[in-house]
Amino acid sequence: MIAIVDYGMGNIHSVQKALERMGGSTKIVNKPAEISRAGKLVLPGVGAFDDAMSELEKQGLIPAIKEFINSGKPFLGICLGMQLLFEKSQEAKRSKGLDIFKGEVKLFQPAKGLKVPHMGWNQLKIKTNCILLKDIPDNSYVYFCHSYYPAPEDKEVIAATCDYGEEFAAVLCKGNVYATQFHPEKSQSVGLSIIKNFVNTC
Repeated sequence: MIAIVDYGMGNIHSVQKALERMGGSTKIVNKPAEISRAGKLVLPGVGAFDDAMSELEKQGLIPAIKEFINSGKPFLGICLGMQLLFEKSQEAKRSKGLDIFKGEVKLFQPAKGLKVPHMGWNQLKIKTNCILLKDIPDNSYVYFCHSYYPAPEDKEVIAATCDYGEEFAAVLCKGNVYATQFHPEKSQSVGLSIIKNFVNTC
């Protein structure tokens, strides 16, 4: 069973529909015990870093998410759910992140007439053979909507990048932990293929 964490921030139903369309058996969860029983876990998210961490803490989900990741079972963070995996964010005024990845989430600096947030379709530059990106062609278009981007200290965890005035990490892979800055559930056939890889092979 693939558990989708519901902490009040995120388009969980579109994520759920995409996972089920690709053959996944899903359950929306908001209790620690439900997370621990899952076979795979998805942390989606739309909104602000501080608010997200506050809600996760309020519901007692932070230890359960960390324990799940440490168990070695497959985990996928999407958009804000990716950013929460880091130590800290420039967006945050009070909260630290989950500290799964060392590094910081940074604000885009407007350049060359580019607007913030980075919103719309952009191309992936694939860097490694991450199983999440199996059979995904280089330069595939995926859908982004974000003002902040993750900057991991360990560049080896970056599986794909994207360019928006500067190169930034778009996909992370480390062991059983996978994360996308874009929304695979909104990225049409490419995104569904990525979700299928998580359902079937990760």
